Amino acid sequence: MAALWGPVRSAAGALRAWGPPGPHRGKTVHAPRRPLPRTPWTVRGPPPGTPLKEKRPVQEQIPGLEQVTYAGKQHFVPWLSRPQFPPWDRGWHHPRHSPGPRYEEMPLYKERVCYVCHQRCKMLEGVKQALWLTKTKLIEGLPPKVLSIIDEPANQLENQDERVQNAVSHARVWHNTELIPERESYCPVLLEDLIHLCRTMASKYPSLCKRVLARDYRVAATWERGSSLLQVRGLNGILLNAMNPLQPVASNDEILATENHTLEPFFPIFPTIDLQEVNVYEERNDTGFREGYPYPHAHTLFFVESANLRPTRFRPEQLRAKMLMFAFGNALAKAKILYGNDPKVLEHPVVVQSIGTEGRIFQFMVFQLNTTDLVSSDGVKNLVWIDSDQYMYDYIRYRPGLYKKVVKLPPGIYGYRPDVFKKFLALYLHGAV
Repeated sequence: MAALWGPVRSAAGALRAWGPPGPHRGKTVHAPRRPLPRTPWTVRGPPPGTPLKEKRPVQEQIPGLEQVTYAGKQHFVPWLSRPQFPPWDRGWHHPRHSPGPRYEEMPLYKERVCYVCHQRCKMLEGVKQALWLTKTKLIEGLPPKVLSIIDEPANQLENQDERVQNAVSHARVWHNTELIPERESYCPVLLEDLIHLCRTMASKYPSLCKRVLARDYRVAATWERGSSLLQVRGLNGILLNAMNPLQPVASNDEILATENHTLEPFFPIFPTIDLQEVNVYEERNDTGFREGYPYPHAHTLFFVESANLRPTRFRPEQLRAKMLMFAFGNALAKAKILYGNDPKVLEHPVVVQSIGTEGRIFQFMVFQLNTTDLVSSDGVKNLVWIDSDQYMYDYIRYRPGLYKKVVKLPPGIYGYRPDVFKKFLALYLHGAV
């Protein structure tokens, strides 16, 4: 600060010593304030008042006249025209420097636009938009069939609360050497530890051994909604596959009662907003596994939102919409393999569960595909049960809270809620109990 205000003080001293005679002689005269100099760290772009650099005009070829260029000079000459050289052909294909074919020249190019939902699509309207795209009716809370598993004391682990808190401490504290670990490190560890706790129930329920976890598989499902062609495609979360499918959660009367349900519109927003528009695509319905795979039925999808940067992170509403779209995609791909591509009301609905977390908040979902007739909004709808924003704990204190050298708040987990893991375990045991 002394260096910054030094010249000002010296100027003020000079004015005080050599100022003109009068009432102001001997008083401090402050120098006028001027704006700080513009630096690359404070502003962007040229300073105000700077004339914009005009673009070099494109010289058109006049028929009958030959342009005189500086191609023969092999250096720039300002009063001669710029030469136009043909594109250089290196004589062999370079994968990095090859422009590639145009979209219109690709074999899978189609005039009709397809709207694709992939793993990074953030829907503006969230669950409401996903309900309209999948022709689904929303029911708050978990279905009674799953709640009956929660209420049964025999479906719980020994020392369950202690083991779950140890799993949280392992992911947030013991697994890392950092004081405050990042999401990318502790979120996958927490999910794997919770799944491992659920897997220990296999000694009581042997049918749990007939399941397997699949990673990095690709699902593809195509359907028409109104006048739009839609696809769910690409990588998604960890999938728990089973040898036997899940039984329908809703009864036939509840399925038929969905005919009177009206889907909620969100005008003036278009339903396909935030979906990727592509013209090069293939209309596929693929579960991601080959024919004859011993675990062909999707049981539960696990989603982990572990982005460290907040702009790239999915909000809870967007995460629930993503869970719904991919649960619907897995169910639709399986239904079209079993019952064909003709739109119809399914005799045996397909059920797929989904669990999402960002390390502290859990989202639970049960989706039941009742129909593949998705063009119009009339008739039987699909069903989804969502139990949203379930906090497993409030926060974790990594260091003790001291007051006058006395530990007032010891390190550990605060605000732990045991009911959240009970729901997690109930969805895992669904179909085996």
